[in-house]
Amino acid sequence: MLHRLSLALALLAALPAQAFDTSASAAWVYDVTTHTVLMDKNADQPLPPASMSKLMTLNMLFEALRDGRVTLDTTFGVSTKAREMGGSTMFLNERDRPTVLDLIKGIIINSGNDACVVVAEGLAGTEEAFSRQMTERARALGMENSVFANSSGWPHPDHRMSMKDLGILARRLIEEFPEHYGHFAETEFPFDNRAPDNRFNRNPLLGLGIGADGLKTGHTQEAGYGLVGSAKQGDRRVIFVITGLATEKQRAEEAEQIVNWAFRQFVQKTVAKAGVRVAEAEVWMGAARTVGLVPAADARLLVPALVQEGMTAEVIYTGPFAAPIAAGQQLAELVIHVPDLPDARIPLVAETAVARGGFFTRIGTAASALYGQVLGDEGGAEEAPAS
Repeated sequence: MLHRLSLALALLAALPAQAFDTSASAAWVYDVTTHTVLMDKNADQPLPPASMSKLMTLNMLFEALRDGRVTLDTTFGVSTKAREMGGSTMFLNERDRPTVLDLIKGIIINSGNDACVVVAEGLAGTEEAFSRQMTERARALGMENSVFANSSGWPHPDHRMSMKDLGILARRLIEEFPEHYGHFAETEFPFDNRAPDNRFNRNPLLGLGIGADGLKTGHTQEAGYGLVGSAKQGDRRVIFVITGLATEKQRAEEAEQIVNWAFRQFVQKTVAKAGVRVAEAEVWMGAARTVGLVPAADARLLVPALVQEGMTAEVIYTGPFAAPIAAGQQLAELVIHVPDLPDARIPLVAETAVARGGFFTRIGTAASALYGQVLGDEGGAEEAPAS
């Protein structure tokens, strides 16, 4: 039988956060620390990602580094196709043999389209084969709305990513490749002094003192101005993706406002402590009639910063539970309804072990259940556990 127990948790009292009305055509904002989506505007819509899709090329290169297929000192050849790439480049030519480290910096800081082609051909032989590999890998990583037609984000009718997919990718780069992530915060890379006007990182948030440390800008006429960004303040990290802005200035202003909103309108709170009983549930044929329900670890949530009076919470489980029950066995969920945010769901486990009852306990429980059936469940007889 499904049970819902309402709780009053004064600690969670809050007013709704002030909503952020973004000018971006699509956006996704995510609090990494608490796994909370703070904004979702057309976030699953496949759109032209421009140079923001270079993050997938970097992911493929970082995976090759991790697997030992290449090292930071490995050199790649430069094809005529790579040399002829337009847009932002490192101005590579066929005589160059850039290292993997050069190419990482050239993609991140210079947004080098030529560097992307060099990586694609160096890892997969052709850019076409590399694009197919990126699409397949994206699916495996849960990026359901991404299709790659090239390695650089060069305009193509089939080259698409959603803002949520870009956010998933950003989180992966941050968490899975910390040894390389620091390059995203570098502001200058004057490769061989060939492109003095293209040596600076285009990320407008770096150096503003708001904790920004990545990741990638993008711009084409079709896509508008976009940014995959991340910032860390204290124990919290936020990832955001925006696209469709009209100007470079608007992108910079919008990005800074989103970071400030994400950190100032929400605060982390411990809403339930590990091992502290939240509720109790009935036990069927056990040595004890009930078992305490507790969080296995401290439960920290992101809540609106303007605290006032009570938020709603409930414990949900299907019971009673048949003994024996092991200590730490997951039995229920604490569901907290936070204004303007998705419900938070916190697993609850058995506070203690409950052994199966002895002979007389089992006989008594069975007799009580039988008596309840005969009388139409009058008199509050115990109910058998749900199957």
